[in-house]
Amino acid sequence: MRRPKLEVADVFHRHGADWRRANAGHVSLGQRQVMSAIEQCRSAALGGHVERCEDCGHSRIAYNSCRNRHCPKCQGAAATDWLAARKADLLPVGYFHVVFTLPAAIAPIAYQNKAIVYDLLFRAAAETLLTIAADPKHLGARIGATAVLHSWGAAMTHHPHVHMIVPGGGISLDGTRWVRCKPGFLLPVRVFSRLFRRLFLAALADAHAAGRLAFFGEIEGLRRREAFAAHLAPLKRKRWFVYAKPPFSGPEAVLAYLARYTHRVAIANSRLIALDERGVTFRYKDYRRNGQARYRTMTLGAGEFIRRFLLHVLPKGFHRIRHYGLFANAKRVNNIALARRLLSLPDAIPSSGESNGAESSQQHEEWNACPCCGGRMIIVETFEPGCQPRRWPFPSIGLDTS
Repeated sequence: MRRPKLEVADVFHRHGADWRRANAGHVSLGQRQVMSAIEQCRSAALGGHVERCEDCGHSRIAYNSCRNRHCPKCQGAAATDWLAARKADLLPVGYFHVVFTLPAAIAPIAYQNKAIVYDLLFRAAAETLLTIAADPKHLGARIGATAVLHSWGAAMTHHPHVHMIVPGGGISLDGTRWVRCKPGFLLPVRVFSRLFRRLFLAALADAHAAGRLAFFGEIEGLRRREAFAAHLAPLKRKRWFVYAKPPFSGPEAVLAYLARYTHRVAIANSRLIALDERGVTFRYKDYRRNGQARYRTMTLGAGEFIRRFLLHVLPKGFHRIRHYGLFANAKRVNNIALARRLLSLPDAIPSSGESNGAESSQQHEEWNACPCCGGRMIIVETFEPGCQPRRWPFPSIGLDTS
C-alpha cells in the first residue's frame, strides 16, 4: 500500500510545536499524547525491523506503528482484525443503518463532558431501539445492534452521533421464532425521535442534578440549575434527528460498510490535498448538496485544522464500539446460535486455534510478500525505539517506510 503524499503527521510535524506553545494551558494530556503518537508513528522513534526477500534479495525498513486509535495510519489493520472477529455474528438477513444525532445545543456540553455525555448518548440510543422493537405494536421482538460513536461532521466540526447496524428482525419475546420486519422498513423513526429525546434529556438532567457535569468558558453559567433547565427547555419541543437507511443487500455489504465506519478517525490521510502557506486543504462532502456538487474542498489554517482534529480525542478507556441486545457480549454466542436455529441455519462451526494460527500465518505471509518478485520477506534485524538498523537496505533498492 502506497503512502499518501500528505498526512496528518506532516501537519503536526510542521506546525504542532508552535500550536502547543500558542495554546499552552488549553491542551489536555490526552491531546498531547495523540499528537506525539501520530508524529512518531512509523518512524525510527518507535523502532522497527529490516526485511529481506529470500528470493531476489530486495530489502526494506518497516518502522513500528503507534497503534493509537486516533491515528489515521493505524486504523486499517485494526479494522481488519475487528471485522474478522465479527464475521461469525452476521445473520443472513437484511441489515439497517440507524443514526442517532445530538442537537447542536448539546454539543458544547458534550465536549466538556465527553465520557458522561457520550455514554448517555449510547445508552439512550440503545434503550430507544430495544424498547420500541420489543413493543408488540411494532416488532414485538428482541433485536441486536452494533453501535459506533462518531463525534465529527464532514469538516471535522464537533457533531456527536451514533451509527447503529441493526438486523432486520429479532427473536420473539417467548424465544420460539424469528420475527422479520416489514420489507424495507425497520421501525418508525418519529417514534424513535420522541423516545430518544425524552430518555437522553432525562438522563442529562439527572447527571446535572448529581453534580457530574462540568462547565467552563462560554457555558459556565449552565452550572446553575435554572440556567441549565432553560437551556434544555427548547430542546424538549424540537424534533431530534434519527435516520434509518434501507437495508443492505447482504452480510457482505454489512462488512464492507462496517470496515469504513468502525475504526474511522476525524479525517483520513487520503482526504488531504495540500499543506502550504494558506493552511491545510482537504476534501469533504457537503450533504446539503446533491450530485457532484456535494464533493468540495476546504482550506483551514494549520492551527484551526489541528484544533478541529483534536476535538475528537476520546477519554482514555472509553469504548466507542458497543454491542446491545442480542449482540451484547455477555450472551452474544448463545443468542446468535438461537437466532440461527430459528432461521433454520446450520450451527456456525467455531474455528480451532490451529486453523486460526494457519490463517494468521497465511495473512502474515501475504502481508510480507516481496513487491519485486512476490517472494517471502523475512526479518533479518530488529532495532529498538530511537535506534537505527545496522543492516540498511541496499542503496540500489532504497527505503520503503510505508
